[in-house]
Amino acid sequence: MRVSPVRLFKSTLMAATSNSKLIFAPAGSNQTPQADQYTKGTLDRQQLDPSPFTQFHTWFTHAQTSHVYQPETVCLSTASLPSGSVSSRFVYLKELDARGYVIYSNWGTSRKAADIASNPRASLAFWWHELERQVRVEGRTERLSKEESQAYYGLRARGSRVGAWASEQSKILPEEEGGRKVLEKRVKDVEERFQDVEDIPVPEFWGGLRIIPDMVEFWQGRESRLHDRFRYVRDESAEKGWRIDRLSP
Repeated sequence: MRVSPVRLFKSTLMAATSNSKLIFAPAGSNQTPQADQYTKGTLDRQQLDPSPFTQFHTWFTHAQTSHVYQPETVCLSTASLPSGSVSSRFVYLKELDARGYVIYSNWGTSRKAADIASNPRASLAFWWHELERQVRVEGRTERLSKEESQAYYGLRARGSRVGAWASEQSKILPEEEGGRKVLEKRVKDVEERFQDVEDIPVPEFWGGLRIIPDMVEFWQGRESRLHDRFRYVRDESAEKGWRIDRLSP
């Protein structure tokens, strides 16, 4: 007697969970043992611009016009040396220029600040579900100047500017001292400090970080996990300084 794939999956799932697996082989939205298939696009070499920055701008604009939810959301990963411990978090891409990708954050107390102080390399990963596309970036980092950071900082909502001053990002807020009330007290103190100041100055410890890539990969989902992948690698002998390779999925 032939056993249906769904019944087989359920019996396998029951066996797996009995062995203390909290999650085992989630199958996406189709309620079958097989994961969802990617069918929304293809990517060919002739579609790519010689520059990864131009190509990224094209894809990002497409994501915006296709109503991808917050396409600027990106996973920033850093690693501490000498331990090699890796940490990741989601941030917003705020700028793209001829040198690289820019995000903003606290560079005084945050985990990412400590990581980059020991290892000035980072990676970015964008995932645009609605288009079944992914972009990965790897490269070295550099801090933006205070003047560059002020230009963006001045565009933020006032509450966000106050919050940047008030938050000692990633530091413990002791519950015995009030927990969140400690943060709220700091916010109140900063509000009082700048109550008559419209153009709040950017804190010395806060600002932009540019990831200058030496690798950018564009990934388009395809059926059967046979995705289209193209990797840009810096190569001064190549057109616009970048070599493009198709990668096996």
